[in-house]
Formats: sequence, C-alpha cells, structure tokens
Amino acid sequence: MISRRAALMGLLALPLPPKAALAKATRISAEPWATKLVAAAKQQIGVTVSYDPAYRRLPFPGGAVPRQAGVCTDVIIRAYRDAMSIDLQERVNHDMKRAFDAYPKNWGLTRTDPNIDHRRVPNLKVFFIRSGAARTVTPNAADYLPGNMVAQMLPGNLPHIALVSDELNADESRPIVIHNIGRGAQMEDTLFAFDITGHCRLQMVSYCDSDLNCKF
Repeated sequence: MISRRAALMGLLALPLPPKAALAKATRISAEPWATKLVAAAKQQIGVTVSYDPAYRRLPFPGGAVPRQAGVCTDVIIRAYRDAMSIDLQERVNHDMKRAFDAYPKNWGLTRTDPNIDHRRVPNLKVFFIRSGAARTVTPNAADYLPGNMVAQMLPGNLPHIALVSDELNADESRPIVIHNIGRGAQMEDTLFAFDITGHCRLQMVSYCDSDLNCKF
C-alpha cells in the first residue's frame, strides 16, 4: 500500500506555476484579520521546508511539531496560533469530546487523541463546519477571499487543505494559496488544480466562555 508521504512525493512531478510568475502577483484587498492570518501563513515559507506526517506526542494544550516540518494542516494551525492566539489543538479536542460522533471514524479511534486529531484534514473540516465557518464551494475565483480555507482531494484520495492568500496569480484570474503539499510551506497557483471538497472562513473569535464555547 502506498503511503501518504510517497503519494505526495509523486505529486511533486505535477506542473505548477514557476516562482517567477508568482512574484508578479497582484495584492487583493482583505479584512484586517484576514490580512493578519495570511501574513502568519506567509511567514512559514522558507521556515517549514519539508513535509513530515510522522505521529508525534505533543504537549496539550499548545503542542506543536517542529517548525521546519509538518503537513498541510500545520500551515493552518500555525497561522491561527501566530495571528490570533487561537489553538486549534485545544478547540478541536474540546469539540470532539463534546460531539465525538460528529467526527469521522477513518482511523478506527474510539476516543480523542490530542496529538493528531487537529492535524487531520477531515477533522478540521468538521470543526470549521460546526463553528459556522462553512462557505459554498463554487467555480468562481472571486468567492475565495483572503483568509478562507479550501479542503481539496488530491490524486489517490488524499485530503488536503490550503489557505487562500491575498495575492492573485500572474494573469490575475484567481488567488494563489499557501499550503504544504510536500515541499514545505509554499505559495502556489493551485486553487483549482484539485477538486475542492470544502470551503470555510473562520474569523477571529470574539468571545469564549470557560468551556470554550465560542462565538465567531
């Protein structure tokens, strides 16, 4: 059976826009919170330089894998922590304990695992939907605003997630995204390169009570 790592390494052969083309990108106006979130994701480029899906035991809350490595979900996790002090490890764990049956059972788990639950794309999708963050999946590039997230399905049925940036591609037809698809954190023109299976926009948390019940 081909591992996720091996399958993603195979995707590196896919033709992607050269970095020179991305350098010509035009900025998109964005809300301040989204600009801050995107900036936190961009800061990972050149820092997170590899893709490493290895299971790790993490402190809780606030646990994190080393910045030089990670997976696609770590781009999102780090951006929310750095920009908004939102700990998705803690938030996902709390919501899974409250509504475990609402989350996928793809891994045969019978209880939560704060080491990995928040680092799995299907779990993040459910959390964002339950947080009221879901947006419609459309073929219209203008619907994908800076700070939005897109869940995608890569060849081989590999779930993936990316953050929509505040820059357009070279021909200004669509925004480019920030993600880790196997090369470390990168900004690339892949919004519509793969099937989009989810579209979310999770804004800054305005209030959380002592049980982490949050209003967005």
